[in-house]
Amino acid sequence: MTQTDKKHRIIFIDLMRAFAVLQMVQGHTVDALLAPEFRSLDYPLYAVWNFMRGMTAPIFMFTSGTVFTYLFRLVDEPFEKNPRVKKGIKRFLLLVFLGYLLRYPTYKVFDFSDVTKQQLDIFFAVDVLQLIGFGLLFLMISAYISEKLKLGDTITFLMMALLFIVPSPFFAKIDWLKIFPQPIANYFNTANGSLFPLFPWTGYVLSGGILGSYLARNPLVFKTNKFSIRLFIIGFISIIVAAAFLYSGFGRNINQYSDSYTYDTITFRIGFVLIITGIVSYISQSISSIPRILILIGRNTLLIYVVHLMIIYGSAWNPGLYLIWGNSVPALTTIIIALGMITLMTLMVYFLNKLRIKNKQLVT
Repeated sequence: MTQTDKKHRIIFIDLMRAFAVLQMVQGHTVDALLAPEFRSLDYPLYAVWNFMRGMTAPIFMFTSGTVFTYLFRLVDEPFEKNPRVKKGIKRFLLLVFLGYLLRYPTYKVFDFSDVTKQQLDIFFAVDVLQLIGFGLLFLMISAYISEKLKLGDTITFLMMALLFIVPSPFFAKIDWLKIFPQPIANYFNTANGSLFPLFPWTGYVLSGGILGSYLARNPLVFKTNKFSIRLFIIGFISIIVAAAFLYSGFGRNINQYSDSYTYDTITFRIGFVLIITGIVSYISQSISSIPRILILIGRNTLLIYVVHLMIIYGSAWNPGLYLIWGNSVPALTTIIIALGMITLMTLMVYFLNKLRIKNKQLVT
């Protein structure tokens, strides 16, 4: 890393990336293992965990959009000549491929004779990786439209985000299987098992793109308190708007995070992400550097995501912890296992980085 890289490194983005992926690791671990008798909102610790569990995916997606667009817009080249376009397309294809690979229904690869309908339903379900992959694709499409029509990234990304957010409550009521084959229908709502369909979840990725573009156009703005305060204020206003949606009848209670389609829930989540981002960026003003391991965790989110899912839920080629102890582990033991999973992912990233450095030294 050069001196220039260190000088302009956006610390709060590194912290948000690391926080998002580690939060996802512990969230999946606890959700997969914790016994039902401990899943009560009467327990303060569980209530806080449950709330943050609902915020994890929006933070993860928003941050992914921010990082991708920031790096994309740092390249001062027209869309056709931007090397990030090719990298983005490769990333899109990789994420979609891995998303389906993690849910592949059989270890026999090409022999589907023993695959049940339930296994196929799980295989065709849209999860985080497919969603982020398509989110990056739509970010590039938005960037192209912005350049060609000279609308500006903020307006273009916002309009594209609303294109996925506004129709989502209505799309949730449509039986898309009557219109499209299941692999396509699953991208429109959760009716057939998808966890993260394009509507409204792509809106979070595109919203992050607005911030990423702004940071790229204003290289040192993140060093000012005004930037952090603005993020906090916009987030706070978003939460007020969410409350307005709630009390006007357009939404349901913001505590019902299982319903991801209501405008109050979506707006509340975006507001919360912005507030957290504002707080982290404000704290980062007084930090000149962070531990290298946090940067490495942020850079290896995809690896961490794939590996920890294979350990927890297994795959067609290996059993997971869920198969052995699914929803049967006491609270304290679950916490210990979750901390162990975070430690394991951190050590994996640390030693892989050491191995890369060693191999690089041997080559040179």
